[in-house]
Amino acid sequence: MLFNSFAFLLFLIIVFLLYWSVFSKKNTYRNLFLLIVSYVFYGWWDYRFLGLILLSTVVDYFIGRQLERTGIKKKRKLLFILSLSVNLGTLAFFKYYNFFIESWVDAWSILGYHIESYTLHIILPVGISFYTFQTLSYTIDIYRKQLKPTNSFIDFAAFVSFFPQLVAGPIERASHLLPQFEKKFKFDFKLAKSGLHLIIWGLLKKVVIADSCAIYVNEIFKNYDTLNTVSLILGSVYFAFQIYGDFSGYSDMAIGIARLFGFNLKRNFNYPYFSRDIAEFWRNWHISLTTWFRDYLYIPMGGSRVSTIKKVRNTFVVFLVSGFWHGANWTFIVWGFLNALYFLPLLLAKKNRINISTIKMLGIKQTLSVVPRILITFFLTCFAWIFFRADSVEVAFKYISNMVNFNFGIEFLGHERYSVELLLLLVPFVLVEWFNKLYEEPISRNYEFIKLSLCILVIFMFGSYSNPQDFIYFQF
Repeated sequence: MLFNSFAFLLFLIIVFLLYWSVFSKKNTYRNLFLLIVSYVFYGWWDYRFLGLILLSTVVDYFIGRQLERTGIKKKRKLLFILSLSVNLGTLAFFKYYNFFIESWVDAWSILGYHIESYTLHIILPVGISFYTFQTLSYTIDIYRKQLKPTNSFIDFAAFVSFFPQLVAGPIERASHLLPQFEKKFKFDFKLAKSGLHLIIWGLLKKVVIADSCAIYVNEIFKNYDTLNTVSLILGSVYFAFQIYGDFSGYSDMAIGIARLFGFNLKRNFNYPYFSRDIAEFWRNWHISLTTWFRDYLYIPMGGSRVSTIKKVRNTFVVFLVSGFWHGANWTFIVWGFLNALYFLPLLLAKKNRINISTIKMLGIKQTLSVVPRILITFFLTCFAWIFFRADSVEVAFKYISNMVNFNFGIEFLGHERYSVELLLLLVPFVLVEWFNKLYEEPISRNYEFIKLSLCILVIFMFGSYSNPQDFIYFQF
């Protein structure tokens, strides 16, 4: 059930009305209702997926309880390893089994040996990487004695499966979201209104920006061997906007939908394409995943408080694991490696935290200094996105080779009329985000009704509804 489908709109209206009119008065009923509708939402793709999320929920709930009850170090460690084994084992099987088998066979074939490949037809459960990391953080925090486990299985199950952010995040920490299931809510019109604004803005990002870019990204990457430099550069830029509009649009809608029900989710994007260096980009892109790796991988390995060699090691481990988290393909690993290379000079020069604050309005002198840095960071990001989008590493290198052959022309712009219109859509979109970068979304504050009306008009004029596109991060 896609956020940008009429089926979900009907589902949301019914759930919203029942939630506030029937189930909001008592927490147990409210959370049980949210649990049921979340399972309906998730089972809409394939009811067989429900068994996996239930398994993860049951295992981590009971392990969390047992970790709290025992002070024996050995037993606690065994329980923790059991949680890691079940969660990461399930994730590894469904997401990486065929990748490991095929990579093993390819490695032996390079040495001249032929080995039979025993791959399986495995359907990747939607959102498995997201809810696996969410439940893991719960167990890890309890194991570290930073969190008390909940006594309510219903509350925990609702936390794991909460439908607004279930399939593509944000990846919530139990310390932030789980206590909200224990609170009593009254309908907050101001919170709901801000949620509606986020939903509308997120929908615009998805159906107008991302889905429009997708049309041309698909064509360019499919025909990369026949297109010229300008077309291929456009393809990488379009994909940068596609993945941003698609994923940040989903996050905005998820946060907005949660607010309709009285819940606050953490922000997942903070205008990352206005970053002045790659370190700032990663502080502002997929924030919930970046901070997850920081807290549960980077810092436990020593973080930046170790020798230079270990800092370099830690950086590469985090970026490579982050790349592998995105998918079972060497393209994601190369993408992670490239970002580690980008990050390394900043780390070694101790300049990875010089751009912490958000850029405010700039004068002419500041603009001449800041904008080139933003453009360089954006260029590096677009270059890395080529590997993220390509079907294979070989295709990515061929794409780049054709892109740098300096065969300039405008055949793609000339033959595809809407490509010009797409550029005309992207320019005001960038300007709107630039002048609203100090805020979570641009609709609120002054002239709300006019801005909301314009957004809805743009959605209806330029959005695509006849064939709703899946969100890119559903495959992760």
